[in-house]
Amino acid sequence: MSVPDKIGRYRVMERIGSGAFATVWLGADDALDASVAIKVLADNWSYHSDLRERFEQEARIMRRTDSSLLVRVLDVGELPDGRPYLVMPYAAGGTLADRLVAGPMPVREALLVAADIAGAVAVLHEAGVLHRDLKPSNVLFQPATGRDRVLVADLGLAKALANASGFTIAAGTPGYMPPEQATPGGGLDIRADVYAIGATLYHMLTGNPPERAWSGSGRADRTGRSLPRPSQVRPDVPSMVDDLVRRALHPDPRQRWASATAMIEALNQVIVSMERTTNHGRVLRRLGRLVGALVALAAVLATTGSGSTLPPRSGWVRVHDASGALSVAVPPEWAGQLRNAAWNPSVLRLPAGPAPGLVVAPNLTLWPDPASGTPGVFVGASRALLAGGPAPALPSHNSCVQQPDRTVTVGGNPALVRRWTSCGASVSFSEVVLDLPQRGFGVYVQIKQVGDVDLTDEILTGLRLSSSLAPQAGRLGRAYS
Repeated sequence: MSVPDKIGRYRVMERIGSGAFATVWLGADDALDASVAIKVLADNWSYHSDLRERFEQEARIMRRTDSSLLVRVLDVGELPDGRPYLVMPYAAGGTLADRLVAGPMPVREALLVAADIAGAVAVLHEAGVLHRDLKPSNVLFQPATGRDRVLVADLGLAKALANASGFTIAAGTPGYMPPEQATPGGGLDIRADVYAIGATLYHMLTGNPPERAWSGSGRADRTGRSLPRPSQVRPDVPSMVDDLVRRALHPDPRQRWASATAMIEALNQVIVSMERTTNHGRVLRRLGRLVGALVALAAVLATTGSGSTLPPRSGWVRVHDASGALSVAVPPEWAGQLRNAAWNPSVLRLPAGPAPGLVVAPNLTLWPDPASGTPGVFVGASRALLAGGPAPALPSHNSCVQQPDRTVTVGGNPALVRRWTSCGASVSFSEVVLDLPQRGFGVYVQIKQVGDVDLTDEILTGLRLSSSLAPQAGRLGRAYS
């Protein structure tokens, strides 16, 4: 295809995209010193009145639905050979399809992009328009400070909602359109676009559209039962994201989100929930620089539950905080990653301030998600945990079954063990608070386990604290007591 010198008053630089019905050129608006994208109807379709009407209708819809989340139309015109064209701002950040060539996106980024897409779709719906062709190649990015701006484009298949029940031709892109859209006369409403948003989010999370995932395990029934959850393809996807995506992709429109606006609310709730879940890890990273050096390992604390001492199992791995003054022994398969700088007792609603601590797990990114099958141990020492002070607000695992509290002894000192089981996928949690008045501080331990064997007592037996930990925990404690 030869490159034209000019299209209307715009100087043509290069071709930036093409499809079955149109070609998009990068142009220069010399009068305004701006780059533009020029969409021209393909020559072989220029005499088809229905496609020409669709092309011109796209320009009218873009002009009517003015939004910062939708591509705007700047100009329209006609080439000497009669082909229509429309001019849009050039989105220099490329398309979502371009970005997905490198693989799946970070979960939070995918959710934010999906929320922006849903926002653009909500504007269309409010204007009485159904998009019908949402997919990664129709999502553009405009570079901006902080985070690129999302723009939804290509309204060539958009139709008035008033006529949605009368669509007689199946149109759209396989993998992103719902079952009812693939059936001529199936009757569409705004929930068809909700499905497409969910399909695009699935692609962002897994690296493939749902259609490809279906085809690998039996595409025939289209019930969605054979579609793998995003977390089955990518374990770091939280279960709450699984639930959101699967609802959007439900084959029955009545079971999806009722509108793009409702889906935006659900996306924002999941984003906020994920931020709260990972906040504990961010606090540890932020405060890690504040903890000074402590001296080497010393005294051993023995833990007993029924009068007998349980030694840690042979072959377990010992991990230490940054100074070596606090350590714990864990099963070797748990010792994949270690964060060993500090923690903040404010996560238990105690007076804030940095204190010695560590967290160890096979994968520290997955460990905070209660639904992930990733075990691990957190240990933190602080003067704020001493008996007689404010009671710590231990995490409440509402989706689990709480077992009766029990008390064990650690070096002659009482430790409260609160345990939750049946948290899904054989996950359990033990929350432990140990009071050491003779040391001048207390210890908080959280143990997340997977499986039926409870290792709580053995992990507590492997706890080691240096005698020099008391001045450090006490000094830090006094700073906010």
